[in-house]
Formats: sequence, structure tokens, C-alpha cells
Amino acid sequence: MMINKNLFPLLALTGLIAGTALASPGAHGPNGEHLDSPAALKIDGLARLPDGSVQVPVAAQRRMGILTRFVPLTDAPAALQLPGRVVIDPNASGRVQTVQGGRIEPGPKGLPVAGQTVRKGEVLAYVRFHAEPFARANQQAQLSELASNRKLAAQRVERLRTLEGSVPRKEIEAAEAELASLTDRERDVGGSLQAREALLAPVDGVIASASALAGQVVEPRDVLFEVIAPSHVLVEASTADPSLVSRITGARLQDQAGVKLSLTGASRVMRDGVLPLTFRAQAERGGALPLAVGQPLAVIVTLNTQLKGYVVPAQAVVRNPANQAIVWIKSGAERYIPQPVDYRPLDSNSVVVIQGLGDSNRVVMQGASLIAQIR
Repeated sequence: MMINKNLFPLLALTGLIAGTALASPGAHGPNGEHLDSPAALKIDGLARLPDGSVQVPVAAQRRMGILTRFVPLTDAPAALQLPGRVVIDPNASGRVQTVQGGRIEPGPKGLPVAGQTVRKGEVLAYVRFHAEPFARANQQAQLSELASNRKLAAQRVERLRTLEGSVPRKEIEAAEAELASLTDRERDVGGSLQAREALLAPVDGVIASASALAGQVVEPRDVLFEVIAPSHVLVEASTADPSLVSRITGARLQDQAGVKLSLTGASRVMRDGVLPLTFRAQAERGGALPLAVGQPLAVIVTLNTQLKGYVVPAQAVVRNPANQAIVWIKSGAERYIPQPVDYRPLDSNSVVVIQGLGDSNRVVMQGASLIAQIR
């Protein structure tokens, strides 16, 4: 078979044009290395390519709301993420306990339930005392004796009053004083048999926990109700570095943009190998805080040192199947490349990438989690 030699330049030019068409625009890493390679095959629609990159057609990018931009290298304050939890503020909460054991009786408005708003001094419930049978029998016997003595004293006072003028006035006054004393003692002993303790709300707030039922028999010092003020709670974080407290300049909660934290102090005693840090939580717009006592939280503390890196939204950093932190870099009109990065939290909505990015990278700011789901 004879091949025309004039066709060789044409074939070579055709191959060059085809190779150029398959290559996508280059993406470079932080050290100038190429992150992409020519696509080996043509795939239509959403797909994950053999090299780990993802193909997303332009129409799909619009539907997914993918946004990208170049990120400049900047100086950002260093930050750390600490584990924390919501705790009760001792100055804005209280526990309702009974001093003496007894049986629970509902208050004027019935027994309160968790979440109910109460006012300071409001009667939540009553505890009616129950004495032992022997002690109760002694009280009843003493009450009967006092009642009998009171009747005799009343008769004596009436008799002396009829003889007023013939008996000294001091005898009449002494008899009247004895009658008054016996009357008071009878009233006190009789009242002790039916005495009950009023359980009062210690502060204004809401019922955090309620463990009282009508007719329930409780022991002394049992916690029956807990009352907290929803707008006054504390956040307790922990760290193993005792010098960290001197370097903290601010604090925020992750995923809680409307809550502001202010450091109140740090304990000087290790607890289970960590040092507790206490922050006061405040709602930036006032009102109740969207927090619950005991809720676990991630506390981001800002330090007085600076880091060089690339500030991106926290949603731009996702995890790959190997559980590595990555960002997606746009390479070409429809191709996205996963790039492993090292980052530090900056605030509740942003992070600073300190390794893995370069100035020429166009980073996915919105929709990174959707790209990561493409298989």
C-alpha cells in the first residue's frame, strides 16, 4: 500500500490539534507544580474521572450554585478549636430542694413542668411533713395535755376576773399570761402536725428539670426542680496548655454565629488532665440564647499571634474518602481537582489554609460538599 508523503505534515498537525483539545487549562499547586493531567477519555455529564478529579457541566454548576474565586495570601490571627459544653451560671440559676422529707403536694398553679416560666418567690409545690408514728403519738398527747391545761387556765382567769377587787391585780395578770402561753403552745404543736414546706422559685427563669409528682415521698436535700435563666449561661472549654489563657484575645462558637463569648477566667487546677476555661455567653441581639445546658460545643479561640495563609469559608473545606481535608480547585470550564490542605479555624464561619494552596488557584467557595458527593 502506497502512502502519499505529503500527508505526513497534515497528520502531524491534526494530532497536535487533537492533543491540544484534550488538554484542560493548567492548575498549579503552592510550589508551582501541575495539579492536572490531560483527560484520557471523553465523558459526558457529572462524573468522577480516573485521576480523582470531577467533571461538572456548566449547566450543572449553575443548578448546584457553585461559586469560585482566587484567594490572596494574607495575615490572619491564629486560632485554636477547643472542646466545650454549656454549663449553668451560678448567679442566674438555682436548685429547689426540701429541707425535711415528706409528701409532695401541688402548688397554687399545680406542679410545674420543664420549660415553664416562673418568677422568683413563686410557690412551685409543697412538702407535707410526716413524723414517725411514735413521735406523732407524743405530739398528739402533748397537744391533748396543752388543750386540757388551756381550758383550766381559762376557767381560772374567768374566776379571778369575777373576784377583781378582792384579789391582787398581779394574780389576774399572771393567770392571763399563763392562758396566753398555753394557747400559743397549743397552736404551735397543733400546727406542727399539719405543717408543710413551701418550695419557692429561687430566681426568675424557666424550669430546666422537674422531678416531682403529686404524692411522691421525698428525702431531705432531694433536688426537685432546677431553674435557669435562658439568657445567662456559661460555656466551659478545656485545654492541656496552661499558658493558653494569656494568649487569648477573643472567642466564638462554631456554627453559632449569633453568640458572643467573653473569657471570665481559667482554673489553676487540672481536672482529668485538662484545664477548664470559663466563658460567658451573650446573644449579640439580646434575648434568649440558642443553647441548652449540657450541650457539647466547639469553641474557637483567637490568639495574639499571626498566621500567613488563605482565608476561605469553612464550607469550602470538605473531607475526601481517606478523611483528608481538601478544597476543590477549578481547572478548566468543567473540571475540578481535589487538593489536600492544612488549615486552622479562624472564626465561626471561616478558616485559614496555611498549606496546600497557591495564588493561582481558583478555589470553590460554595458547593464544595456537592462536588465531593459526585461518584
